[in-house]
Amino acid sequence: MLPVVLGRRFAPGALIAWIGIVFVHPYVGLALYLVFAESRLGPGRLVHHQALLKRYALVDANPELAAESALMRLAMKVGHMPAVAGNAVEFFADSAAMVSRLAADIEAATSQVHLLYYIFVPDTTGLQIASALKAAMQRGVKCRVIVDEFASRCDFRRDGFASQLRASGVQVVAALPSSLLRRRDLRNHRKLAVIDNQVAYCGSQNLINPDYGGKRGGPWVDLSGRFTGPIVAEFATVFAMDWAFETNEQLDAPSPQSMSTIDGGVPMQVVPTGPVSAAESFRRLFLGAVNTAQQRLVLTTPYFVPDEATILALLTAADRGVDINLILPEKSDNIFTAAASRSHYSTLLDAGVSIFLYRPGLIHAKIVTVDDSVGLFGSANLDVRSFHLNFEVTTVLYGAKATDGLRAVQQAYIENSQRLDAREWAKRPIISRYTDSAVALVSPLL
Repeated sequence: MLPVVLGRRFAPGALIAWIGIVFVHPYVGLALYLVFAESRLGPGRLVHHQALLKRYALVDANPELAAESALMRLAMKVGHMPAVAGNAVEFFADSAAMVSRLAADIEAATSQVHLLYYIFVPDTTGLQIASALKAAMQRGVKCRVIVDEFASRCDFRRDGFASQLRASGVQVVAALPSSLLRRRDLRNHRKLAVIDNQVAYCGSQNLINPDYGGKRGGPWVDLSGRFTGPIVAEFATVFAMDWAFETNEQLDAPSPQSMSTIDGGVPMQVVPTGPVSAAESFRRLFLGAVNTAQQRLVLTTPYFVPDEATILALLTAADRGVDINLILPEKSDNIFTAAASRSHYSTLLDAGVSIFLYRPGLIHAKIVTVDDSVGLFGSANLDVRSFHLNFEVTTVLYGAKATDGLRAVQQAYIENSQRLDAREWAKRPIISRYTDSAVALVSPLL
């Protein structure tokens, strides 16, 4: 196993964790490695992805914007999409309201509906969207759906939900399909909808009820945005690339320059990331945003499993005098990621970071706001999976007008949270501290 593990370009922490697991129990380590560590797309799919990047390349629609912002240039390098001006967004912090609005937009569609979701299941929420899709098909609207195969695997059976949608004419494709002979620890974690190339939705909301099938942590609290303006062309391009990646069918996508701008609109940028190359990672975008903070940094995530570079960036920002607020769920649905997260609390609290534990439910929104100038939100968590393994999509919003909307949502979360007291946290039982530290040893693999 040593030449196999050492031959991979793992981060040092992941490399040490895998070697440790293999040496503790070689057979269990081998099995875990084959299931979870073989996360490469394969040379054929990598070449295919690079070809699609060239096919769907977007020129810098607003070079004058990029000239003003180093973060815009970084985001362009990471996601291969430029910042575009003249956009508007409506935020939905209520899942039911977002689903109803999405269904209404599908019901009003005249040409095509494109959905890309990590989870799409036949509960009340899923059936509401499915009904709108079936009605759209009857009107002659072309409907295409991409769903992550792992997250919705039970519904890709012969008589499952996907088959029911296909029977009505909807084209349904499984993203990153696996088999017994081809296991990959990769997910398409994106949540995206594009209707008639005029309206787009993006955020953390899956097409599932807020209880996420009865998982721990109470009702899941999401945030999605309804976008209009040239930014919709970039969302349409993300869907077109993923569709071609799975089906080899290349769809046309509009260019941002062909879209009408909105008076008083704001600059935005779509940043798709995934396990294609180290340069195209959400981790680079996130660290770039953190390093620009001067006054205030507010982070919201359900899963906080940072690597060393992330912790260092946060500590350095705190040393600069940046007011850092970290909003996490009080109760998580994953005991391992929660333990790994807790192992970092003392370090952050000692540096002056304020940690707020949200009580009414499980925070599932993924938001980063930097000063009053930049906001990031989408599908990516602050963990190793989103940094290196998942296909994610993040929207970067520039300027106080858009950032204020995200900051208002975060402030509502803080008002419903318990602030962690550093002195009380230091008094917790020693067994809890050692357990969290032990889990943190394998956090690079979570």
